[in-house]
Amino acid sequence: MTRTRVSSGSLFEAKVGFCRAIRVGNVIEIAGTAPIGPDRKTVGPGDAYAQTKRCLEIIAQALADAGADLRHVTRTRLMLTDITRWEEAARAHAEVFGDDRPVCTVMAVTRFIDPDWIVEMEASAVVED
Repeated sequence: MTRTRVSSGSLFEAKVGFCRAIRVGNVIEIAGTAPIGPDRKTVGPGDAYAQTKRCLEIIAQALADAGADLRHVTRTRLMLTDITRWEEAARAHAEVFGDDRPVCTVMAVTRFIDPDWIVEMEASAVVED
């Protein structure tokens, strides 16, 4: 089975030894995605909504690079360092997915690599044959 790896250009990909996404057959898995801008700085410090939107932009690009789009997403995992901010992140998630809602787990974590990140996301997708 063919494996297609997608890179987002994150400096952490080489440091940690991972790719942003991998497609095996019709399944796409997207790694933990942080709110990093094109300038390699954190987008929206202190803003859970803006950080979630940025994570979803990166995920959407990884999907496109793997031959899919957001309507193919079957599961998301939304991680926050401050669970009281879940509604801000959820609002961004709901806006992006609209009626194409995947299953979603929202969870609290202690912290991320960069202390400015308050949101990180993962996603899984299945592309029709």
